[in-house]
Amino acid sequence: MAEDLVLDTAIRDWVLIPLSVVMVLIGILRYFVSKLMRSSNQVPDPKMVKEGQVVIRARNLRAAANFIPAKSFRARRVYFCNEENGLLYVPKGQTQNAQAQMFSDPNMAMDMMKKNLSMIIPQTLTFAWVNFFFSGFVAAKIPFPLTQRFRSMLQNGIDLSTVDVSYVSSRSWYFLNLFGLRGLFSLILGEENATDDTQRMMQMSGFGFDPTRSLGAEKDSLDIVQHEWTLPKFEQRAEAVLKKLVS
Repeated sequence: MAEDLVLDTAIRDWVLIPLSVVMVLIGILRYFVSKLMRSSNQVPDPKMVKEGQVVIRARNLRAAANFIPAKSFRARRVYFCNEENGLLYVPKGQTQNAQAQMFSDPNMAMDMMKKNLSMIIPQTLTFAWVNFFFSGFVAAKIPFPLTQRFRSMLQNGIDLSTVDVSYVSSRSWYFLNLFGLRGLFSLILGEENATDDTQRMMQMSGFGFDPTRSLGAEKDSLDIVQHEWTLPKFEQRAEAVLKKLVS
């Protein structure tokens, strides 16, 4: 049976709060360092910007397809998905790998290396600091029950099977702050901030944005849209709602 622990208030004052504050300050500092290391003369590729705008327009068409007549929707779909000159059509010979495009541009590769360094070095130093000073502490308790599958995630560094799963170790609290402060950084620094570690790890693994692949995926999604014009039915729906209100 899991044991209930009484957490000392000193752990809250000297472990939980300092660790959270330090993680927030390091995230803000890393944002400004990345902003300083970013190339000032970097100009976005006009082709990539154009393709991104085409994808956004096609998504808006899919989202609002039922609010335009069927003839207008078919004309717009042909405009986007035509096999000869459609905006979303990409010939097979023109596909380009995102990694090849990155390494062909030395400035883009240098910016990627700077971003990775600005992420790896602070994380390494912070994890060493947490592991040296705060290892082995039970820092907090989650106010709802959890299953045993969460034990390895929430109690990293504590090898006690008798402790309830809802207790969080100091090392696990570090990882929760590392990947869970994105919303707070969005409020402090704005939506376009440089502190999204999940997105950076995906970029390091080679999962960067590929506009060519996005064009093909959006073309397939637009081809299978089943159009149903909803505006002619609004009068019947309004009449039905009024009848319900009257009755």
